[in-house]
Amino acid sequence: MLAMPLSETPRRAGTVSRPPACESCAARSLSICSAMQAEDLGRLASARTHQQVAAGETFLNEGDAATHFFNLVEGAVKVFKLLPDGRRQITGFLFAGDLLGLAFNESYSYSAEAITPVKLCRFPRRQLERLLDEFPRMEKRLLAMASNELAAAQEQMMLLGRKTAHERIASFLMSLARREERAGRPGEMLHLPMTRTDIADYLGITTETASRVFTSLKKRGAIELEGAGTVRLADRDALEELANGLE
Repeated sequence: MLAMPLSETPRRAGTVSRPPACESCAARSLSICSAMQAEDLGRLASARTHQQVAAGETFLNEGDAATHFFNLVEGAVKVFKLLPDGRRQITGFLFAGDLLGLAFNESYSYSAEAITPVKLCRFPRRQLERLLDEFPRMEKRLLAMASNELAAAQEQMMLLGRKTAHERIASFLMSLARREERAGRPGEMLHLPMTRTDIADYLGITTETASRVFTSLKKRGAIELEGAGTVRLADRDALEELANGLE
């Protein structure tokens, strides 16, 4: 089955524009593209289009035909599932370097909404599958990312099923800190672009409980709230112990 030309794809949120060069992409080292040699990046670039999405727009809908993969180049995204009663359950937050649309069936298993203005590289699924066959290193990198996604889902199940509200918030902050460090950035200062309600939804607690826990952690000296969604981890050891249920 051939990939549909762009003109025949369903209308999606955001604008499509000429993409920047892969060589200068800030997210390259964090994403599937890191598995490609510099001389092969042209093949990858020829298969993609560049998409920009405004904050608050949903650009991927659960149940839609899974015709594309998305590589998040810039910004933050929340992924969610709709429950039978119409409520929305946030299942994760994604940042630069993450992939969306990894559907093993013919339809997407979740929806995605831009938290901030977002830039994406969009790849037709069939074309990217052919590239994976041609470049095994990229396929291996994709499998590693899928494995990390599965591990994160298992961690989320344990978090929701076993941990207290304080432990959930501490675990959430520590996971963001470790992510920053894997990207080569300091993990002590975190910018949280999502709302308290988003965090509460993700962690399975109320917004009021999330706010109380953040205030409690501040009073303990474990964190400092710098304003505009910025949190400094003032006592990482205490947060780590709390996240692991040792306090």
